[in-house]
Amino acid sequence: MIDKHWPSAAEAVADIPDGASLAVGGFGLSGNPIALIEALLAQGTTDLSVVSNNCGVDDWGLGILLGAHRIRKMTSSYVGENKEFERQFLTGELELELTPQGTLAEKLRAGGSGIAAFFTQTGVGTQVAEGGLPRRYAPDGTIAVASPAKDVRTFGEGDDAREYVMEEAITTDFALVHAAVGDRHGNLVFTKAARNFNPLAAMAGRICIAQVEHLVEPGELDPDRVHLPGVYVHRVVEVGPDIPKRIERRTVATEGA
Repeated sequence: MIDKHWPSAAEAVADIPDGASLAVGGFGLSGNPIALIEALLAQGTTDLSVVSNNCGVDDWGLGILLGAHRIRKMTSSYVGENKEFERQFLTGELELELTPQGTLAEKLRAGGSGIAAFFTQTGVGTQVAEGGLPRRYAPDGTIAVASPAKDVRTFGEGDDAREYVMEEAITTDFALVHAAVGDRHGNLVFTKAARNFNPLAAMAGRICIAQVEHLVEPGELDPDRVHLPGVYVHRVVEVGPDIPKRIERRTVATEGA
């Protein structure tokens, strides 16, 4: 099998061109592939269309690409915790495709599984299905681009009849993900909340680049422990266990509370 190990994050992302689409793992700030994001920032890649649950914070995660005006469009389910995101969206500098969280997860999984589209009840009877959600504002505050209406169909009969909205799958040019452990064949193991979106983002990317805290040799991982098989992963970069990890918001209880 092919050794997928690359010597550095910079080399692993070097062929990502301007205008590329990216699926990026992370849940809040958990599992952000920060070394790959920083390498992409350093090489100057711009005009990116990014699919990720959220966009980091102002000074970390995808927020550093956003702050440098490298992102043209975000497809996300949560857009809080980032003031620059709000500013760029409301001033028309950033396009946003807001997507329910479970729907976004399934769109990525479907894309990686070769499924073109699927039907879900999530969003029926709302602007998610009916269209009209602002995707881009004009400088004067009017809506320049709105979301289109989606196909809604009824499945079932009698009391079991329900309306469902059709959602198209997502595939991207590249995927950037973070894993706790990976081997040279690309098999990955994730930890806790980092597992929420990283495997799905990896599946959706035509070329998946994974940063791992620990790189092991083929055969060292118990097959039952592998969360994502190496068939989805094309490049692996070891970043070490001391890679920075951030928390969006820390809440500390008072003594005796």
